[in-house]
Amino acid sequence: MAEPGDDDFTGQGNLHRDGDLSDASGAINIVQRGNLKALERMLRKQWRMGQNIVLCWSSDARGLLVILVPHYFLGNYCAGGESEDTDRENETFIRELISGERRKSRDELFAVCERLDVAPTFIKLSTALAEDPQVGAAVEQIIKRYGLSYVENRAVLLFDIVDFSLFTPFEQASQLNSLSYSLNSAYNKLLQQGVEVNFARTTTGDGYYIWNRDLGPSANLDLFLFMLLVVADNAVAQRASRGNTVPVIRTAYHIGGHYELYQAEGINPSVFSYIVGDVTIELARMLDLAQANQILVGDFHCEQAGFGSDTVKSITSVSASSFVSACNRALDIMTGMPLAGATVGGMRCFLTQSVERDGQVRPRRFRIIDKHNRQRYVYNLQIDIDLAGEDVALGLGEESLPARPSSIGRDQVAGSAAPPTTEELIDDLAGMLKKRSGKIIVED
Repeated sequence: MAEPGDDDFTGQGNLHRDGDLSDASGAINIVQRGNLKALERMLRKQWRMGQNIVLCWSSDARGLLVILVPHYFLGNYCAGGESEDTDRENETFIRELISGERRKSRDELFAVCERLDVAPTFIKLSTALAEDPQVGAAVEQIIKRYGLSYVENRAVLLFDIVDFSLFTPFEQASQLNSLSYSLNSAYNKLLQQGVEVNFARTTTGDGYYIWNRDLGPSANLDLFLFMLLVVADNAVAQRASRGNTVPVIRTAYHIGGHYELYQAEGINPSVFSYIVGDVTIELARMLDLAQANQILVGDFHCEQAGFGSDTVKSITSVSASSFVSACNRALDIMTGMPLAGATVGGMRCFLTQSVERDGQVRPRRFRIIDKHNRQRYVYNLQIDIDLAGEDVALGLGEESLPARPSSIGRDQVAGSAAPPTTEELIDDLAGMLKKRSGKIIVED
């Protein structure tokens, strides 16, 4: 069995770097495997080490039709309109085109060609592609590997090792290896409970972006449960470790859109995908000001919850607060799990709350202003675990969080007995400059 972080197209024809097709499922016959190998070889030639990308495809009696464009084409198309409105419309069209399934009907494919003002490319195969779900899924994976994809609403994690650059190379390697083990351990624990998180990862140098390749209704929930177990495994490992072999991490969870691509490695596209977009940018900015051991959740709305009949089901839009509450109601699955030689007696998670002026209890929302003076909102997540009768609290407690900025009343200013000294004025100016150029996080 492949490691869960490997991109091996398991169960979908399994196309590997060398173009060979694994026969693990046995669902694709030898003739169709030959077709898929031929398609892989032809696309590799047309791809030209990343010079061209594939947008979509359609079946043909003698093979298939694909739309190939230069890698810079999409950028020019989305920025070459007569107005900003036209550019936005073009970008929306491209995002929809490269989202989800890439297969189009023949008429749809030629309509796309007409709008983009390009001609389709014909790829001849020895026999026609079978109208079979496994064959279609394998073709989709090949097309995406030689193209660019967009996902509108996907959960992504960011694990960041605190003070990573201050450690020796050996300590850095040990910490990355320890965090990687926590990822695999969490995967295996959930798998034993019937939850398979088909996770992918890409390194940031001092941590990992993690996302669930699956896009089903429970994918975002599964990744959230995965995050809780990774944080818990890392925390108990810290308690048992010596020296700097286990990292202190800070963690962020957010849902948003991103592009996914496969970079060139020599003459082939890599077997590992990379993601970049709004969600990764938001995560990086969220953790830029996070404290050690802190867990942040973005201020998102999840369009499809899919938490099952006992929680939230078939809801058009769920807020971050409702999402976390629903995830907390799904934590019975953690009871009885082994963790660091002990057994989990129970687990709960919640957003840090406060009593508002109207007497209502609501989650505390924090505003982050980044180095570009752009702002975003986050929540602080806390986890409580009953570990063999011992209460383990993870995340930051309320006492460690920033408070709302207080303002000075007019009566305080009017009541000042003496004018500020020169030293006080210089300190005040320095503070103002620091606030303008720096990054801050305050309660909203």
